[in-house]
Amino acid sequence: MAPTKPKNKSKDKARDRARAKAAVQTPNVNPRELLNQATSSLEEGDPETAARIALVAYEHIREDGRQAGAALSLLGQIHVELGDVDAARAFFLAAVKVDEDGSLPEDVGGGPEKFLWLAQLNDEGGQDSVSWFDRGAAALRSQIQTLTDSLESRPLTRDAQEAVIAEKRERLAETLCAVAEVYMTDLSWEEDAEQRCEALITEATMLAPESAETWQTVANVRISQARTEEAQEALKRSLGLWVDLTPEDPGVPPFPARVSLVRLLIEVDMEEQAREVTGRLVSEDDRSVEALYLGSYSRYRLGEKLKNQGQPSDAETWKALWRSSRKWLTRCLKVFKQEEYEDERLREHANELLESIKSELGEPAEDGEDEDEWDDTDEEEWEGLDDGDEDTDMKS
Repeated sequence: MAPTKPKNKSKDKARDRARAKAAVQTPNVNPRELLNQATSSLEEGDPETAARIALVAYEHIREDGRQAGAALSLLGQIHVELGDVDAARAFFLAAVKVDEDGSLPEDVGGGPEKFLWLAQLNDEGGQDSVSWFDRGAAALRSQIQTLTDSLESRPLTRDAQEAVIAEKRERLAETLCAVAEVYMTDLSWEEDAEQRCEALITEATMLAPESAETWQTVANVRISQARTEEAQEALKRSLGLWVDLTPEDPGVPPFPARVSLVRLLIEVDMEEQAREVTGRLVSEDDRSVEALYLGSYSRYRLGEKLKNQGQPSDAETWKALWRSSRKWLTRCLKVFKQEEYEDERLREHANELLESIKSELGEPAEDGEDEDEWDDTDEEEWEGLDDGDEDTDMKS
């Protein structure tokens, strides 16, 4: 839910500093314009400037309070980007006091977002998070109902309004899935946890059947119920919604969601699909430790399965998969060190996998490989066709 930082931040920091300085010094301030400027700075990847401008806006809004909720919510988002969770939480809580049920228009800080942020930033988690998610869901349901009721009275804008309704429905489905995740983790001990999860994912799939992330949550629930075949079907449905899209298409799930998808794919023995998804991930960011680790692990497991079958005709294939896995593991551990990554369990398991490969294939030099070279333009690595292995269809 957090705003995504653009890859290319503003190249003109001097302009942003001048913008903030002008905002502070201007005697006749238009708070709405300042909030727009602060939003632009945040979207351009400069939360520091955004914070200064938004604070000036809030100081001028305090008198009449009409835009107070908008300023407070924006300040909350800005401080999430700044990494100051305590301040962000305080701003969102103040925004809730301005709009306790999310019924105010969104352009003045109304709506569900502040509740959804507080659900994620909540220290206690568990039921406290669910309570905030429920308030956000209630606000979304109210918005959807209002928009639906007004469809007939606004025929000239019907298509645009239906698009907004579809967006709200998907947001509500996402919120329900987030609640289901809480019941699978923090509240798994609750007597009705499984029933709550079932009801939540059922409603979510009815609201947004074309949402890949919704079907991921369905798969996660099915895995927790040991219903592996149903989890596999849900994951295939999730993949089918975006696998043929270009990387820039908005229908492709966010990077972190696809990393979580790979973990689920591996858990239900869909390593071939996991291998292909990691190929796409690393083509987008070849310094993602998790993507590199999961890519290596999926290749290792594919090779291990062939090796355990004991067919002489499979020998070259599993060895090729393990050589590819070794290459990914070496890259993973190199980036792990450079980025000072903190997941020690990941590092330990990566080293275990390397030792296992070494025990079978020997040192890299014996295979004529140069493990120090990592070519991020190697199409075979990114498309799941490494070492001459045939491509497979993710949706099969």
